[in-house]
Amino acid sequence: MTAELPAYDPAYDDEAPPPQDEGPWLRPIAWWVATVFLGGFAIFEGVTNGVLTIIAALLFFALPDAATRFGGVGPGHRWYGAVHRVWIPLVIVIGYSLGPIVFPPIFTAGLAWLARIALDRALGRGYGAA
Repeated sequence: MTAELPAYDPAYDDEAPPPQDEGPWLRPIAWWVATVFLGGFAIFEGVTNGVLTIIAALLFFALPDAATRFGGVGPGHRWYGAVHRVWIPLVIVIGYSLGPIVFPPIFTAGLAWLARIALDRALGRGYGAA
């Protein structure tokens, strides 16, 4: 009787080349798509819901930049990381969508903030840029 050898698995081979990245272009394109979608959605919400919603969208679109320029917050500071992370505005958008509050400027502000983060990452800037 002969024993059969197990199938070759490159994950256990020390000599196997590392897995290749999908390409340096895939992540920025995904961020551009997110920027266009979120920005368009924020504009739609602003036009649909009035001036206060437009003001909230503009303020929160500028929030990461304002924190960096006027707040003295630079890379490495905890507030810099907070305003450049996707999770905080994402929680705002999802929380508004699922919650009982009916105040459209909150939702639009979250969309604009997400659009700004996506734009920064599409351009190769910001926290955790592509």
